[in-house]
Amino acid sequence: MSPFPDRGWWAGLPPAAGAAVMATGILSVGLHLTGHEALSLAALVIAAALWLVLAADFTARLLGDRRRFRAEADTPAALTAVAATTVLGTRISLLGLQTTAAALLVLAAVLWPGLLLHVLRHWHRRMPGAGFLVCVATQGLAVLAATLAAAGGLAWLAQAALALFLLGLLLYGAALLRFDLREVSSGAGDHWVAGGALSISALAGSKLTASSVWTGAAHTALRTVTLILLALSLVWYVVLLAAELRHPRHRYDIRRWSTVFPLGMTATACLSVAEPAGIAWLFPLGEVLLWIAVGACVLTCVAMITSRRRLEHVNDRR
Repeated sequence: MSPFPDRGWWAGLPPAAGAAVMATGILSVGLHLTGHEALSLAALVIAAALWLVLAADFTARLLGDRRRFRAEADTPAALTAVAATTVLGTRISLLGLQTTAAALLVLAAVLWPGLLLHVLRHWHRRMPGAGFLVCVATQGLAVLAATLAAAGGLAWLAQAALALFLLGLLLYGAALLRFDLREVSSGAGDHWVAGGALSISALAGSKLTASSVWTGAAHTALRTVTLILLALSLVWYVVLLAAELRHPRHRYDIRRWSTVFPLGMTATACLSVAEPAGIAWLFPLGEVLLWIAVGACVLTCVAMITSRRRLEHVNDRR
């Protein structure tokens, strides 16, 4: 018998629920960058509360339901645990709470290799968009490491962030080779991670470009790679949006939080790349994309509540 007999409604949530933390967390970062501090803090509170709930469930499964834990650890969605922790840590670092952010970086770094190896061992051809989480989780570590490196003037941590950044790009290429392109027109929401993974890569690149560790040719190379990644992520944005309009998917699915996250990440990447790349118009573009992401978050939240109430109504009638 499990030592956690009554874990509440959240016990039935799949690992994909971690995308909700990623979505609200990155919106908090974007709102902070645009000066909407009250909304940013509200989003941060929601992200932190969701993270605590899911962390408790993660621990409960690890200690009390090892069979389910091992089964879920084999799926790409398990890496939302790492990605969500790094996104939350990045926003907390922007508050000046570097010790807390560093603790989250350590936690994410401890979880990352085991979950990554589990996922890679169970990769197969024609993967859904969640397969790109191998890149997202790795780049999340790069973003948080680079953020803390800049805050503390730690060159060694910036170099570690660069290594993670390059590894993340390799993992993106591997995931792209296995991505089922049919997901673009039929995916349930996580197909957007194909673009979101490039956006978080561009965000990591912007943090590295802004670092004083690299100058001269190294700085120029980082700037060029970052701009290419951002451009490709915007291409994905247009392609995926066009596919949504052509093949609308009105039904709520928890994987829709994996749509909100890339929308917010693309906006935040534009906002973050603008200054170190010296391209001013990226900032207003990022602002427009940010409000689109906020709207998508609100709609997804309403759809989630409506779906849950409908399910409860059906269960009551039974």
